[in-house]
Amino acid sequence: MSPPASSASRLMRMPQSLPDEAPKSGGGKTGAIRVMLVDDSLTVRTIFRRMVESDGAMEVAATASSAERAISQLKTMPVDVILLDLEMPGMGGLEALPSILATAPDAQVLVVSSLTEDGAEATVAALSQGAADTMLKPRPGGFNEDYRSQLLGKIRALGSDADQAETAAPQASAPTQQRRSPQPEVVAIGASTGGIHALNLMLRTLTADFDLPILITQHLPASFIPVFARQIEVASGRTTVIAEDGTEIRRGEIAIATGHGHMILRRIGERLVVRNSSEPAGSGCLPSVDPMLTSAANACEGRVLAIILSGMGRDGFVGAQQLVEAGGTVWAQNPETSAVWGMPGAVAKAGLTSHVASPEALGAKLMSLYARGASAETARAAT
Repeated sequence: MSPPASSASRLMRMPQSLPDEAPKSGGGKTGAIRVMLVDDSLTVRTIFRRMVESDGAMEVAATASSAERAISQLKTMPVDVILLDLEMPGMGGLEALPSILATAPDAQVLVVSSLTEDGAEATVAALSQGAADTMLKPRPGGFNEDYRSQLLGKIRALGSDADQAETAAPQASAPTQQRRSPQPEVVAIGASTGGIHALNLMLRTLTADFDLPILITQHLPASFIPVFARQIEVASGRTTVIAEDGTEIRRGEIAIATGHGHMILRRIGERLVVRNSSEPAGSGCLPSVDPMLTSAANACEGRVLAIILSGMGRDGFVGAQQLVEAGGTVWAQNPETSAVWGMPGAVAKAGLTSHVASPEALGAKLMSLYARGASAETARAAT
């Protein structure tokens, strides 16, 4: 007698055929997160449909086997989250992304990417252009319950505007943390979902006159970090290194946390040097923003400016608390421009921030305060 099928295996059973689904004209679940599936694979669309519709708070509003069909449907069908394959015949997902974002400006795009280097290049490019997050497309047999749980968690975070609606009004009262802080020795940035696009917008506002060293911890698969570092170097116009053990932090450069360890700063004489650690962080993230901020606060005796950009969860909150206690400064991205206001919202709602703004405005403030030639009196007054 065969054992009973697991819920995962039942979820994966494929029908013989399933055409593109036209946009629904009505009758969907009230208040449900509306999802569009864009993938040329019938099998993948069917798997994703069953995963999404296994959650009572979500519905598949439409499916499309090509980017061209998706753009056409989006003209008349409002959706909250778009699952986008990048490798499709005709107009690929990366090529179509600007049109998708322009046609559905209120939707969040979740890129479904391969594990290949080419897939990493295209995925990071999509994230820099405005896609909110990425989900690796597993090999056959990898569409299991764990994958389903991760996928639905990402869709839930991207499709819910509860945080933004709940916290948009208090944002107007920022700044909240009024302590006067010293001139920073480093700028430490933490980001996750939606953070790559925000990073690009902020870094492009910085000219060569801004030469404080920049540390970045971005939640990404380890295999994507080299591609991400190259992309940041192009966007910022400054030398960008992956912060392996022994990496020295230098003025005018950007150091990015590896995908396999936390970036820990320590001082050796006059130098700031990186040590990698894979010890579990309270946030559960690897790399985590918290160890970066905590170690930077200790190594620099509080002379640190932390910026928390768009991201799911609360990573960076504990580190930001310890940084403020050490005399440092915390800024955060505002809810209106964040794909997910989890990480920046956590520090802002706790009163740890002295400035909450869009990525471009954060970059402009960095330039006005800390570029070479900026008035020291102006910097002290503003922080």
